[in-house]
Amino acid sequence: MDHAAAGRRAQALREDLDRHNRLYYMEARPEITDREYDALLSELREIEARFPDLATPDSPTQRVGGEPLAEFRHVRHAVPMMSLDNTYRREEVAEFDARVRKLLGGAAPDYVVEPKIDGVAVTLTYERGALTLAGTRGDGVTGDDITANARTIRVVPLKLRTAHPPTLLEARGEVYLGKEGFARLNERQQESGLAPFANPRNAAAGSLKLLDPRIVAARPLSAVLYGAGRMEGMSPGTQAGLIESFAALGLPTPPGWRRCADIGEVLAAIDALFAQRHGFPFQIDGAVIKVNDRSLYERLGATAKSPRWAVAYKYEPERAETTLRDITVQVGRTGVLTPVAELEPVTLAGSTIRRATLHNEDEIRRKDIRVGDCVVIEKAGEVIPAVVRVLTERRTGAEKPFAMPTACPACGGPVGRRENEVALRCESLLCPSQGARLLDHFAARDALDIEGVGGIVSEKLFESGLVGDPLDLFGIDAGRLAGLNLGTEKEKRRFGEKNAARVMESLGRAQSMPLARWLHALGIPNVGKTIARLVAACHRDLEDVASSAALAAVLELDEANEAALRENPNSRTHPLEAAARRKALEAALAGTAGDERDRLQAGIEAARREEREERSRRETRHAACLERVRELEAVIGQSGLKGGEVGPVVSRSIAEFFGSPRGVAVLRRLAELGIRPEGGRGADAGVAAAGEGPLSGLTFVLTGTLDSMTRDEAAAAIRERGGVVVAAISGATSYLVVGQNTGARKTARAAELAVPTLDETAFRRLLEAGESPTPVAAKPKPAPARPRQQELF
Repeated sequence: MDHAAAGRRAQALREDLDRHNRLYYMEARPEITDREYDALLSELREIEARFPDLATPDSPTQRVGGEPLAEFRHVRHAVPMMSLDNTYRREEVAEFDARVRKLLGGAAPDYVVEPKIDGVAVTLTYERGALTLAGTRGDGVTGDDITANARTIRVVPLKLRTAHPPTLLEARGEVYLGKEGFARLNERQQESGLAPFANPRNAAAGSLKLLDPRIVAARPLSAVLYGAGRMEGMSPGTQAGLIESFAALGLPTPPGWRRCADIGEVLAAIDALFAQRHGFPFQIDGAVIKVNDRSLYERLGATAKSPRWAVAYKYEPERAETTLRDITVQVGRTGVLTPVAELEPVTLAGSTIRRATLHNEDEIRRKDIRVGDCVVIEKAGEVIPAVVRVLTERRTGAEKPFAMPTACPACGGPVGRRENEVALRCESLLCPSQGARLLDHFAARDALDIEGVGGIVSEKLFESGLVGDPLDLFGIDAGRLAGLNLGTEKEKRRFGEKNAARVMESLGRAQSMPLARWLHALGIPNVGKTIARLVAACHRDLEDVASSAALAAVLELDEANEAALRENPNSRTHPLEAAARRKALEAALAGTAGDERDRLQAGIEAARREEREERSRRETRHAACLERVRELEAVIGQSGLKGGEVGPVVSRSIAEFFGSPRGVAVLRRLAELGIRPEGGRGADAGVAAAGEGPLSGLTFVLTGTLDSMTRDEAAAAIRERGGVVVAAISGATSYLVVGQNTGARKTARAAELAVPTLDETAFRRLLEAGESPTPVAAKPKPAPARPRQQELF
C-alpha cells in the first residue's frame, strides 16, 4: 500500500470506527461484534505505525491514553462554572417559578426539564471542531486540566461531526459511570483486595483525578453535555435548541429531557422522570429545571454561586427495611473472601433483593452489623444492593456478631491479609473456587481469548476433573470436552462437538499469543492489562520476567529511597538524635545560673560535637544511598521499564508469583508444552550495561522514517551505546530524533516541552563519531488566541 492509498484507507477507517463508536456508546444499537471492531482498529493502528504522518489527534487509536502526567495543570474558566441550588419539595419548585416570573416583570417563561445525573461537572473546549481542552469545575473559577483523561472517554468526540464547526464551543456537562460499569469496577476493586467505591460519582471523580490516562481508559466512563460557556460561530436561542445542536454535532446529550410550557408541566415532567429513573443506564438523583429562553439568562442573573434561571429538584433515595438472615462468604478468582448479607426478600428500585454485599470485615465492624439485625438497604448506583445502616433500636438480644472465617470456606485452606489490604484472601493455590474463576480470567477476551470457556463451562471443567489448572486446557481431549455435561445428572446437556472445536481452535491461537496477554492471563495479583503490557515490552519471555533484574531493582529502589530519606541529615522525618538533645538542653538553659547553667552548657557543647559527628556519618551514608539510587534507576531505565508505573507493589507481586510453587509449575509446564510467549525486548547481546557507553544517561524518542536505517536499527544503535529509547516524549526526554514523515503529535509535544530535536545527519554524527549533537532548537508552541466571552453557562 503506497502513501496515498494508506491515507484514503486510514480516513475511511476513522470514519467507520467513529460511526461504530457512536452506534455502540450513544445509540445502543451496535452493528458489528467487538472482534470485528477490534480488527478495524488494529488495521488503522498498523497504517498509522507504518505512516506516522497519517496519525491524527482525533484518531480512534488515540483513546487508549498517553503517558502518565506528573501533575494536573490548572484551567481558568473565562465563564464561571456555577453549581445549582437544590430543592426537595414540590412547593419549592413553585417558589422558583414565582421568583423567575417576578424577575421577568410577570412574564411566564417556558422551561426545559432534564434528568439530574449524579456525575462530575466538566467543560470540553472545541476549537474549529477539534477537542483541545477539558477541565473540571474546581472552585467554579479554576479547575484541573483533564484533557488527557477526557480523550479516553468513548462518547466524547475528538472532532465534532460537522463540515462547518463553530469557531469555539465550550460544552459543559457531567462525566459519570453507568450502572453496569460501576458494578464491574467495584468487582475488580474487591478482587484486587481494595476497598470498593461508595457510589458511581465517587468512582467517576476518582477516575478523573488519576494521573495515568491509560488507567482511566480502562474504566467505563461516559458523559452527557447540556450547557455551554463561550461560543463563537453558534448561538442557539433556547436550551432545547442547545441540546438539539449538541446532538447534531455528535455530542452526547441527556436522554428523557422535555420542553414544558408552564410549571404544571414541569411538575409532571419531574414525576415522569422519577417513574423512568430505573430505565436509564446511569444513576439519576433528581431533575434539573431550566428557563428555556437563553436570552433571558443575563437578565435573570445569578447569586454568588448559582444561576437564577435554573434549579435542581432532588429525589429522596430509595431504601427498604428487611431482616439480615445470615452472612455467607464468597471466594473470588484472586482468593478474596467477600462477606454477603442473605436477606429476607424485599422489593427495592423495581427488583426483589435477596442478597447484598458487605464488602469486607472492616465494613461489618464499622456498621456493627449482626446476623438477625433489622437493616436498611439501598442500591449503590442503583446496581449493587448495600446495607446502609442497622436499626439497633429494634434489637432483641438474639442477634449474633459475625466474624470472618479463619479457613477458606471453599477449600479449608489458610487465609491471610496482605499488607495495605483490607480483604482476607485464601492462600491455597489449589482452591476450587479460585480455580474456576481463574480459568474464566485465563480464557477471557482480553487475556488468551479462548472462545467457549467461561462461566458454567469453567465450573463444570473443574467439577468433572478435566481441568485442575488452566494450563490443563492445552492437553485436553476434544472428545471428552465435547461430552462435558453442563447440566445435572437428571437433565444432561452436552457441550457438543462444535463448541469443542471452537475451543480447540482458540487454544491453537493462544499458544502464539504475545507475552503481555500471557502475563495478564496468569492472574498475578496487581498485574492487569496495562501493567502486563509495560512489563512485557521490556522482557523477552516469562523466564526473563521471573528473573528480571529490572523488577528486582524497582523493589530495591523503594528501599534505597527510604534509606536515603532516613540517612539525610536534614530530614524532618528522621531527625538527628544529637540535634534533638541539644535543642532540649538549650531550652532548659533559660533561667538557670551557677553550676546548673555550667552543666547544661557543657552538655550542649558535647551534644554539638556529637551532632557534627552524627551529621558526618549520615552524610557519608546518605551519599552512598543516593549513589545506589542512581545505579538502580539506571538499571530500570536501561531495561525500558517505566519504574514510576511498575512500582514496588507490582514488582513484589510478580516476584512472589514466580517464586511460589504455582509460578514454578507454570514455567515448567509451559516448557513441557513448548509454549514460549515472546515479549518486546531483544537479546541482551550488544546492549551496553546500565551507566556505560557514550550515550549513557540520555533518553531518545524516534519519529518518522530514516533513510540510512530502520527505526528498530536506530533504537538498537542507541541501546548499544548505553542510551534509552522510549515511546513517548516527556520532560525527561533528552532528544527527539526526526526523520521523514514525522508524527505531528510528537514534534508538537517536543516543541511544547522544549525538547531538542536531531535530524538524521546530526543523529548519525552522534552515533558514528561521538560528537556532541547540534540539535534543532525546539520552539515553544504559541498559545492559541482565546476568543472573547460570549454566553453564560
